Amino acid sequence: MHVAAYIEQLGARLSAPSVKLQLAALRVLFDWLVVGQVLPFNPASAVRGPRHSVKKGKTPVLAAEEARALLDAIDVSTLMGLRDRALIGLMVYTFARVGAAIGMKIEDVYVQGRRTWVRLNEKGGKQHEMPCHHNLDDYLHAYLEALQPADRKAFLFRSAVGRTGTLAATPMGQADVYRMIGRRALSAQVHTRIGCHSFRATGITEYLRNGGKLEVAQQMANHESARTTGLYDRRQDQVSLDEVERILI
Repeated sequence: MHVAAYIEQLGARLSAPSVKLQLAALRVLFDWLVVGQVLPFNPASAVRGPRHSVKKGKTPVLAAEEARALLDAIDVSTLMGLRDRALIGLMVYTFARVGAAIGMKIEDVYVQGRRTWVRLNEKGGKQHEMPCHHNLDDYLHAYLEALQPADRKAFLFRSAVGRTGTLAATPMGQADVYRMIGRRALSAQVHTRIGCHSFRATGITEYLRNGGKLEVAQQMANHESARTTGLYDRRQDQVSLDEVERILI
């Protein structure tokens, strides 16, 4: 009764997804107490949260032309430009999360079967390996050739040292990547309000738009469920736009 009343009270000031997260946390807590024999049963197991169904994610997605324009607009005559192009390309072509990308070491780029592969350490301690798209292959090797790393265990995507154009030994942080994306988008005149996760969603959408299978996209994105992968699929956005343009006034 107390748990149900608490959840009902939360619903008056929080959104449905937030309430469902709170209820899930309570269930885990009480499960732990039951296992430890502190409580005889889980009082939150029978409590129902608010109904909330999501069929489409909220992450801003770039059109293929916008993503191409952003990559092409990067000045690759500098080491930072090569780094930024390789990082954005990695997130687009491997659907990598930004946390996995900035955690990569030099040794996580390797050759296998005459093809360049990348190793991503995703959340939950999962290790995910992906072959490189030919564009990403070019971006990574151009960056590594300019970087000339001596230590294979050093971080791949390194933070800048002030405005000197040189790179430190420390990895970029997520805030650094977010600011970099904002600068690159502004330079390329891309007005969509994108963030780090946008490239993951863009890559998945374009893969599916060009005949890719949802279950394969799930494997590439390292998702537990195909339903999660489906939230990144924005092919219907283009269908809707085409239909709107039928209004010939």
